[in-house]
Amino acid sequence: MDSRDFALLAAEACDDRKAVDIRLIRVDEISSLADWFVICSGLSDVQVRAIARSVEDRLETDAARLPLRREGQSEGRWVLLDYGELIVHVLTPQERSYYDLESFWGHGEQERFVSSPIEVSGATQVGG
Repeated sequence: MDSRDFALLAAEACDDRKAVDIRLIRVDEISSLADWFVICSGLSDVQVRAIARSVEDRLETDAARLPLRREGQSEGRWVLLDYGELIVHVLTPQERSYYDLESFWGHGEQERFVSSPIEVSGATQVGG
C-alpha cells in the first residue's frame, strides 16, 4: 500500500463517521513532515473524537498500523494522528477556520475526497 492509498483509507474512515469536507493534501514535495495530510471536520467534539477513533480502528485493522503520535483526543477540538507518511487532522469547523491548514499548505496538491456510491438492494446510496 503506497502513501496515497493509505491516505485514502484514512479518508474513507473519516467518511464512515460523516466527517465534513474531507481533503487530501500531498505535501511530500514541500515538506519532510509527511507525504500526505488528510483534513476534515466534525461538527462537535464528540464527532471529532469518533472520526479520529474510526481512523485509528480502520488503519489498525486494514493496514496493521498504529499512530506514532496522537494529540488533542481529550479536548476534541483538533485531533492529530501522526502515522509518519500520513498526518490526519480532525477539527471542529471553528478550529479549522481559525488555523486554515488548507491555505497554509496550499502549495501542496489538494483533492476533495468524495465517497463512492454503494449499491444497497438495487438502489444506489451515497456514503458508507
